[in-house]
Amino acid sequence: MILYGPPGSGKDTITRELCRLRPDFALFERLKAGPGRTTGYRLTTVDHIEELSRAGELLYRNARYEAEYAIDRQGVAALVDSGRIPVLHMGQVAGVGAVAGFPLHWIRALLWCPLDVTESRSVGRGDRDVKARMKVWHETREDLLTHEADPWTLTLRTDQLSPSESAIAIIDAVTGSASAESRDIRELVA
Repeated sequence: MILYGPPGSGKDTITRELCRLRPDFALFERLKAGPGRTTGYRLTTVDHIEELSRAGELLYRNARYEAEYAIDRQGVAALVDSGRIPVLHMGQVAGVGAVAGFPLHWIRALLWCPLDVTESRSVGRGDRDVKARMKVWHETREDLLTHEADPWTLTLRTDQLSPSESAIAIIDAVTGSASAESRDIRELVA
């Protein structure tokens, strides 16, 4: 399960709701080296991430907010082997494509909210880097527009749906009880 979207689009909130509704869902904690939030990550060093990269053990690696992040093959495999459905948080379309290299049927959920909602949510949760998150919202929008033909299993406007409604839509997509929803990306991010 991949949740892609800009800061403040609800990835953390929806993941908590998914896990509450279905305990077989589990947040995939990315590797992180650097400053900032620590909750939801496995803290490590840049050297360790580089070592995993050289060994071919990373599905995806990126830098943002002055930190390095990585999705390691073994971390995803451990969740799958334990019978859990990994929930990956992504902020780059390239990462969504890169994790497809792991042999799993990936459901791709695009979470979206307008810039003012991202700002309000960021301020409300006490982010110290609100301006950086606003910049990343714009980068995410451009990333989507650049890859507007990429397929999404479903798209959700998280400013129009509750976390429960969003989680239920995702569960329906995972279980195959809902048909894929197609939205015009340009219209979505307008």
